Amino acid sequence: MRIVLVGPPGAGKGTQAAYLAKNLAIPHISTGDLFRANISQGTPLGLKAKEYMSAGQLVPDSVTIGMAEDRMDQEDAAGGFLLDGFPRNIGQAEALDAYLSGKGLRLDAVLDLEVPEDEVVKRIAGRRICRADSSHVFHVIYNQPRTEGVCDVCGGELYQRDDDREDTVRKRLEVYHSETEPIIDYYKAQGLVVTISALGKVAEVTQRAMEALPSRDAS
Repeated sequence: MRIVLVGPPGAGKGTQAAYLAKNLAIPHISTGDLFRANISQGTPLGLKAKEYMSAGQLVPDSVTIGMAEDRMDQEDAAGGFLLDGFPRNIGQAEALDAYLSGKGLRLDAVLDLEVPEDEVVKRIAGRRICRADSSHVFHVIYNQPRTEGVCDVCGGELYQRDDDREDTVRKRLEVYHSETEPIIDYYKAQGLVVTISALGKVAEVTQRAMEALPSRDAS
């Protein structure tokens, strides 16, 4: 099964992608992982991406598309994959269609995780990260530490990342609405979009997604 996962920042795409990929026995391909792997391995695409990033510039679509195609060409993705963070715009979506069409393949579904904007802001702006270990994550509403501002695990100071501040979150949402959200209509025209609510417990959202996805395998 070949799936694209879309949704605003804070929708839980990374968490759901991991569970869905495991349940469907297909690799989870995330843009972040692609960039980290290519840069750390010093691939030609990774070196190009690093040049742009070091200069504070956006990485061109051609580089991102190249990384995604290389990853989809790997053996473990022959039977399907779950794309998370790619495609990010119409140009990337058209490139993905062309890539799949050239191999006689197509997407099975585009899973749209729907979350109200106020909930997105609440989820992200409420996060607090431990300075000593960034894997220790708390939330002012959903996962409060026993002592305010102090990590339950190691006693480190909890802080709010700049990326998590409300004004930054709302700017990220503006970018999502202008650049990424249009791909939903693009895929709706192909009859591929399945929209589910991303509210509730992680397991509930995963079950909702599994029930909504088509059962056929396009491999």
